[in-house]
Amino acid sequence: MTKKFTPILLGSDINVYGMARSFNEAYGIKVKALADVQLAATRYSSIVDVELHHGFSSDPTFMDVMHKKMEEYKNHEEPVILIACGDGYAELLAKHKEELSKVFIVPYIDYDLLEVLISKEGFYKTAEEYGLPYPKTKIITMDDYKSEKYLDVPFDFPVELKPEDPVSWLKCQFEGRKKTFAIQDKAEFKDIVTKIYTHGYKADLILQDFIPGDDSNMRTLNAYVDKNHQVKMMCLGHPLLEDPTPQSIGNYMAILPEYNEKLYEQVQQFLEKLNYTGMANFDIKYDPRDGEFKFFEINLRQGRSSFYVTLNGYNLAKWYIDDYVEDALKDKETIYGNKLESKYKLWLGVPKKIFNEYAFENEYKDKADELIREGRYGTTVFYDKDKSFKRWLLMKYMFHNYYKRYKTYYEVNKGKIFKEENAKLDKE
Repeated sequence: MTKKFTPILLGSDINVYGMARSFNEAYGIKVKALADVQLAATRYSSIVDVELHHGFSSDPTFMDVMHKKMEEYKNHEEPVILIACGDGYAELLAKHKEELSKVFIVPYIDYDLLEVLISKEGFYKTAEEYGLPYPKTKIITMDDYKSEKYLDVPFDFPVELKPEDPVSWLKCQFEGRKKTFAIQDKAEFKDIVTKIYTHGYKADLILQDFIPGDDSNMRTLNAYVDKNHQVKMMCLGHPLLEDPTPQSIGNYMAILPEYNEKLYEQVQQFLEKLNYTGMANFDIKYDPRDGEFKFFEINLRQGRSSFYVTLNGYNLAKWYIDDYVEDALKDKETIYGNKLESKYKLWLGVPKKIFNEYAFENEYKDKADELIREGRYGTTVFYDKDKSFKRWLLMKYMFHNYYKRYKTYYEVNKGKIFKEENAKLDKE
């Protein structure tokens, strides 16, 4: 019988709902979440209770609230575990880990390692050191912009451009702003960099060789590393569709389970050499030019689409509890997920109709279509044990909004680029 425990989630988005659902499926419990604002995915839910504190997503409010929670839970009989559901919260937990650990279980890496890995520059340097493949990269600074050194582009167009600092990027607003840019020529490159640096952004930019191929060339990999720094679970996902909305480009909307021994081996070696702790989520893309998988970044927590892991039998919540509450992982072998195709379930973050219309036609989509026909698919937000009419209506509305998003943005931000890239690859 599982020992009693109390999880506290940080955030209120779809990631929080995925974790709350994982806890509910595994243990039948309702969980508490602390957040700055209320978001749709957790509204009207009977499995997660969101407690709002304005300004909670940053210091000093974060620790003001947590000091009160420390007082509230200091004599709590059951262990209380804190789980971040966003980069900002993972950073705050690592930053204050020593103090928070006096009362709570804080299953995160130390702050000095987090500062290295949360930075794209830091991640690429670390990837270089440990032999993890990544796209060819150039760093652009504000000084490079002022001296026009940035105009020396070492890769062929198209190129990928993204901000190094996602926090200050939120404050930088201009027409045409995106989460990441696929830039087709030098004139567009000059225009975008100028807009960025004349609209308040001062941090570095990441310029990268653009890896050709549609959304189905992406991979996402979740790993759980126990308190002894040993990888205990890895689950690979094969995205088939992404969100084309400018502010959400890169968010996965359909994920097929996949097994890849080489990727598992690379990730396990990387995390264990780093003495990593907790959940990690990697974004990866297959490069058809050299047959290599290139690593874009590591998220220091489970991602917004990581419920695909729970859906395929590797419940996200259980790893934390088996590790820190039950102390049951020490002698367990590593689980390399998705060996049996007969167990596969497709994860969807959009209506089936959108998947059918926009996912690139290939063998992977055929597999996904087969799973849909067999009823072997699921979502994060539609949960039979949490379906009040108000919640069902809001989730239907949330899913329905994707029709307009794809109609407005897919061709300009995705479809046109894919067609050009695939035509180029066919010629080669």
